[in-house]
Amino acid sequence: MKKITLPLLASLFAFGMVNAQDKPYNKWSIDLNGGFAKPARTLSPGYSAETFKNLHLDGGVRYSLNNKFGVKASFGYDKIDNWTNNANLESSYYRTSLEGVVNLGRILNFENWTKVINVQAHAGGGYSWLTGDAFSGNDKMGHLMAGLTGQVKLHRRIALNADFTVIQNTQQDKNWDGLSNTNRSVFQGTMFNATVGLSIYLGKHAQHADWYSEESQIQNQLSDLDNRLSRVEDMLVDSDGDGVPDYLDLEPNTPAGALVDSRGRNIDKNNNGIADNIEAYLAEKYAKAGDQKMSADDAAVVKELVNKGYVAVYFDFDKAQPSSTDGINFIVTYLKNNPSASVDVIGYADAVGNKEYNNKLSERRAKSVSEILTKAGISSSRINTIGNGVDDSVAKDSSSARKIARKVVFKIK
Repeated sequence: MKKITLPLLASLFAFGMVNAQDKPYNKWSIDLNGGFAKPARTLSPGYSAETFKNLHLDGGVRYSLNNKFGVKASFGYDKIDNWTNNANLESSYYRTSLEGVVNLGRILNFENWTKVINVQAHAGGGYSWLTGDAFSGNDKMGHLMAGLTGQVKLHRRIALNADFTVIQNTQQDKNWDGLSNTNRSVFQGTMFNATVGLSIYLGKHAQHADWYSEESQIQNQLSDLDNRLSRVEDMLVDSDGDGVPDYLDLEPNTPAGALVDSRGRNIDKNNNGIADNIEAYLAEKYAKAGDQKMSADDAAVVKELVNKGYVAVYFDFDKAQPSSTDGINFIVTYLKNNPSASVDVIGYADAVGNKEYNNKLSERRAKSVSEILTKAGISSSRINTIGNGVDDSVAKDSSSARKIARKVVFKIK
């Protein structure tokens, strides 16, 4: 048996190595099956094998040329010892085979409706021999075979299979029971095998050729590309409309139209809490107006700019007293020239440290600015103090962004 089986397996492995190419799927598998055997025809008078009560075992090594076609070297064994006449007689049938395998599931595009069910067809031939109690030696013969295998994928490495195979022997001299000659010219004994077993997949890739689909792979690649494009689009979102995408923006809450640098930070060269381009506009329209009342239209524009965050007061780390009062002075001027207006003073802290502590720090900052407004002559009844805790709209791991988070902003009502 070794003289036949080992060269057959060696040839298959050599063939696989010669044709091996780096594909996105595994090509090698081991098929192990067990079930029942039913010999038919070439039985002596009075002998009939019980239907599928005789043992069959087989194992094979399969190599996939691609995801539709492959070759398989296998060895099978049938033990025939269950007869309808209860004869105490045993025959053993051995075969070694080489087959071609057609992956019908991939040809018929099963992947369009299932990812776990597959069907394969196989056919080929080989060398076999029959021996047993009534044989004086081995009855050597050739055989042809064909079968159909259903598969259910259990894991990327394992599939459950159920197989039905028909074997037709050539030049079988003795009947299956070995008691008499076959009296046939060329094609004699017929054997049916019904088995279940496992396909064990070998290789480094995530899936085997049995289940690989070019169309599914293309769809996966397109889906991956779509996800990448979506991530790029998300990165290019400019929430504050300042011309700097969010993933680069250290101040993603900058008001739209503000003059910013390449990292989205307000350009505030004098560090007074008011963006330079807005400060120039406010100085022209309002701050230099002195005691002169500004027009209703200009007052509305200024109110909108303040409420959008163009005017702010900033603080040093862990401090409750502002580092500059220019923004406060501007609010004082506005409130004095608009006596019917009131203001929310809203404090923030950066994300460094304990959350509860930062909440209290934001309240202290808002309160300190409110006290300055009160000392400047603004009635406390027109001032509402709010501690908003941590400003989480800026990057926590950026020291520059955290400076922007330590602030008080205003909302005029």
